[in-house]
Amino acid sequence: MTRSELAPFIDHTLLKPETVQNEIERLCEETIRYGFYSACINPMWVPVASEILRESGSIVCSVIGFPLGATNCMGEEALKAVDLGAGELDMVIPIGHLKDGNIKKTAGCIQDVVHASSGKPVKVILETCLLTDEEKVLACRIAMDSGASWVKTSTGFNTGGATVSDVALMRSIVGKTLGVKASGGIRTLMDALAMIEAGAGRLGCSRSIEIIESLNA
Repeated sequence: MTRSELAPFIDHTLLKPETVQNEIERLCEETIRYGFYSACINPMWVPVASEILRESGSIVCSVIGFPLGATNCMGEEALKAVDLGAGELDMVIPIGHLKDGNIKKTAGCIQDVVHASSGKPVKVILETCLLTDEEKVLACRIAMDSGASWVKTSTGFNTGGATVSDVALMRSIVGKTLGVKASGGIRTLMDALAMIEAGAGRLGCSRSIEIIESLNA
């Protein structure tokens, strides 16, 4: 795989709460320079990023309900992010409702974000490190039934990130119906390629440049 082939798999990510504007500007400039699919950022930075990326081939990916999935206003947050220029939304599944087995509330939250997205792709972050395999399967099925476009492994803010086994499990459930994004702990080229081999169609990386520069041009 070449750099130009790998770059479109990557959402170049910066989600630290202490991030300042010049770091977002640099992230967006790197996204353009390397041809990453998106810059993945917190909602407050969507206006800045959307302005920088407007004429590029890359988009703004905004997280929603991040990192806990424990808010009642994800729909409103999603609507605002799209209005400000987000091209994709990565929402955290309401983990507590899922673990309670409350399919209706879990699905309703996803549906609210999908409705607010105005057709923009919605990725549902499962936070796999907190789930049993049975809960991962259930979450994937709820995401499919609720109109999501992707399922995603992790926020990167909890006790674990993406694993090859979780990516393979998620792909086995969603098949070709949804995309699978691996995120959290992808630090090396070997990590990235293993996730793609397991079925990931997108990678969330904060070490994107290190990874891409490990490849020959």
